[in-house]
Amino acid sequence: MLLDLLLTSGLLLSAMTQLRWNGPIGPGDLLLFLWLMIMMTREVARLGPPLTPAFVRLLTFWSIIAVSLCLGAMMGYALGDLHDPKWFNHDIGAYMLVGLVSCFSVVRLQRDGGMQRLAWQFVSLGTALLAIQAALGWLNPGIAGFELWEWDRLRGLTQNSNQLAFSSAIVGLLSLHLADTAVRLLPKVGAILCLVVAVVVGGLTESNAFLLAVIVAGLCYVALKFRTWMLAEQYPLRFRSAAAWSLALILPLVLVAAVPFGASLAKHAQVIAVEATRGGAAAEEAAGLRLVVWHDALQRGLGAMMMGLGPGPHLEIPDVIVQERRLPNGGPKEVVHPEAKLAPNFEAHNIVLDLFLQGGLLALVGCIWFVAGAISAAWNARQDTIIAMICGIGAYGLFHFILRQPVLWFALVFCIVATADVGEQLVRRGNLRGAPN
Repeated sequence: MLLDLLLTSGLLLSAMTQLRWNGPIGPGDLLLFLWLMIMMTREVARLGPPLTPAFVRLLTFWSIIAVSLCLGAMMGYALGDLHDPKWFNHDIGAYMLVGLVSCFSVVRLQRDGGMQRLAWQFVSLGTALLAIQAALGWLNPGIAGFELWEWDRLRGLTQNSNQLAFSSAIVGLLSLHLADTAVRLLPKVGAILCLVVAVVVGGLTESNAFLLAVIVAGLCYVALKFRTWMLAEQYPLRFRSAAAWSLALILPLVLVAAVPFGASLAKHAQVIAVEATRGGAAAEEAAGLRLVVWHDALQRGLGAMMMGLGPGPHLEIPDVIVQERRLPNGGPKEVVHPEAKLAPNFEAHNIVLDLFLQGGLLALVGCIWFVAGAISAAWNARQDTIIAMICGIGAYGLFHFILRQPVLWFALVFCIVATADVGEQLVRRGNLRGAPN
């Protein structure tokens, strides 16, 4: 229990980057280091962790990432690419940390049936920390030297609001899974309340990526739930299965009837989308800048013969951003930005392009293989919330490079362990049905 609390506390506090002591290390990182030392000692005493399918899959993924980053670093050296040593070393340390945390998290989640217990502990503690940060921001925006707001966006104890939004997304997606799988009423209500808190706090960050993740995950969950209800092997049909079939049969007629109102609906949808995503001239300018950065990232990746350039950022900081940061009100305090130097030190803020830029096509293929395998296993096991969780995380990653976030790997490890456990149960049931009497 204490070991699990050490892990969940370290994961959640690692995202609170304002708590760091004038450097890259904070209380959350120290707790994760301590947890890793204890886990390593225990597994060495047990002569190593068991090579379960989930553990082997994760080891294979990180082996691919390590090889691709090494090849990318050699390609960058051969091309004479300049690296910022600070961020180069930062990425190496971050990848090592999340790699170890993810691998030992698999061991911990699969041992003694502690997966649900650990997930509940993570969600409960995460919800409490999110609520505390929102309450502090509401009551005292500048408490004890911390700036809890980034202009009109809540950032809590993180260095920017997008970090708080991502933590809210992970807590919310795990809460959705717990609410969906809970059998008793009280745990189901508790998980729904945690989900509501996560969505509210994430909404206060005004993050477009968070909004997109919520929409994508919600649509996936609803669509997959209808699929599950329609394919339920029950006779007579239960009410929700019958309702799902009725809606599926009526939907084409509804779409045909809505065609004459298509233009009006599209106009209203556009207005709602602009308001929800803080749209306007500033949003259009930011979107144009993002497309330029993505184009530069793609060109640099192709220029490296799709082998990558190694860890660290590899793009020049756009001039517009440099000029904005030089203004007197160019941003709140306690925000760490890459400085304009000779070496490129800016990222594409897109998990696909950043991974392609660092590790090349090999890293990208390895990541696709890992995610596709998890989705396929969840599809076969009919784990609707697991697929919705992965899709929501993927949608968030379209606007941020989240591969180095420890909370991300807790969620992904939970996904592959959950699907592995359900898959084993289905195999056992199949063997029992096929066994001779």
